[in-house]
Amino acid sequence: MRIRDRFAGLAAAFVVWVYLCAGHALAEPALRPNIVYIIADDLGWKDVGFHGSDIKTPNLDALARTGARLEQFYTQPMCTPTRAALLTGRYPFRYGLQTMVIPAAMTYGLSTDEWLLPQALKAGGYATAIIGKWHLGHADRKFWPTHRGFDYQYGALIGEIDYYTHSAGGQTDWFRNGKLLKEPGYATTLLGEDAVRYVDRQDARKPFFLYLAFTAPHAPFQVPQKYSDMYPNIGDPNRRAYAGMITAMDEQIGNVVQALQRRGLRENTIIIFHSDNGGNHSAHLGEADVKGDLPADNGPYRGGKGDLYEGGTRVASLINWPGKIKPGTTIDQMMHVVDCYPTLVKLAGGNMAKAKPLDGFDLWPTLSRGEPSPRTEIVYNVEMFRGAVRQNDWKLFWRAALPESSNCIIWPMIRGKKPILLGNVPNKSKCCATA
Repeated sequence: MRIRDRFAGLAAAFVVWVYLCAGHALAEPALRPNIVYIIADDLGWKDVGFHGSDIKTPNLDALARTGARLEQFYTQPMCTPTRAALLTGRYPFRYGLQTMVIPAAMTYGLSTDEWLLPQALKAGGYATAIIGKWHLGHADRKFWPTHRGFDYQYGALIGEIDYYTHSAGGQTDWFRNGKLLKEPGYATTLLGEDAVRYVDRQDARKPFFLYLAFTAPHAPFQVPQKYSDMYPNIGDPNRRAYAGMITAMDEQIGNVVQALQRRGLRENTIIIFHSDNGGNHSAHLGEADVKGDLPADNGPYRGGKGDLYEGGTRVASLINWPGKIKPGTTIDQMMHVVDCYPTLVKLAGGNMAKAKPLDGFDLWPTLSRGEPSPRTEIVYNVEMFRGAVRQNDWKLFWRAALPESSNCIIWPMIRGKKPILLGNVPNKSKCCATA
């Protein structure tokens, strides 16, 4: 065989090899997205720059500007119920967590027969982490995050801690992978720094789910001086500290985004942000002794944390995924936190086979292509003494007419009024009048 023919044969073989390799590459499934899910605690609807606040949130504003603002995003009216709804894709009245939160003295938690979001993602090959607040059961280890689908855990298990001592009721509540941890530092900064370290050590070939749950700006209103000093024009000390807490959180969110960019992961990472409920307007919905006016601003919406009104349930929210979410979009359609479970698991190729019947919808066509939301109703909550639902643009708020003789607790959602314990009340109109 002549040398020229031999080279021609080799060249042809090389072309075939390149073609086959290219075909194999085209057949490879698209890289599944990383998910960074960020929750603030008791953040007022208007207390972000992209809703017109004077509070400095440049990093959140940038994510909203280059992504989509979700202007009808609903949660439950309080912390534990919202976190349960997110992780189950189911309304919390289905498993008994719809009323109030899990106090530090209680021993119950989120039912262990629920198949949680991190379990569904982990079954699909994801690394999973929670950095921040859990508040879904702390008294028994079976309720703890590392027993519920999270590979890695860092932060607090209960609902409210001191930002510097990381304690509540004199007990430290700060853990890494289930082991008690005593370390100095401001909680918001520590959570952000740990999230950056988590991103830095991820294998770019394996997708991850990072649930970053800040305690800010929940009471107590504590912040390093440099952040409160950014607001010399705010006279009220609670509002000034609260504003600084939000800016400190925003700074840490920016650091996480920078870490994603540094690792080359930003283009394939979905970032979702929202508050767990509306800003707090009742000094008695928490364990901290708050003195003075409560600082949260829920903008045009009535009520706040604990209420079934819009101020307690419609929250500041955004989603950002470069190349997949159109920049500068405002999506003004009904969405509920339970929708995030099916939306994310379907995108990620996770496994929902063990999940109970979901209340959430897959909203990806709405988020990515602007299609009408499949959701036409919202169940705000169903409790023994009240409930609220929305159907399209109509909303029903219902409160029980109490029996003529009963023991009941009325939680007035009016700033400055205390919960009232009423026993053997003969006049139901008098009882209702105090609510």
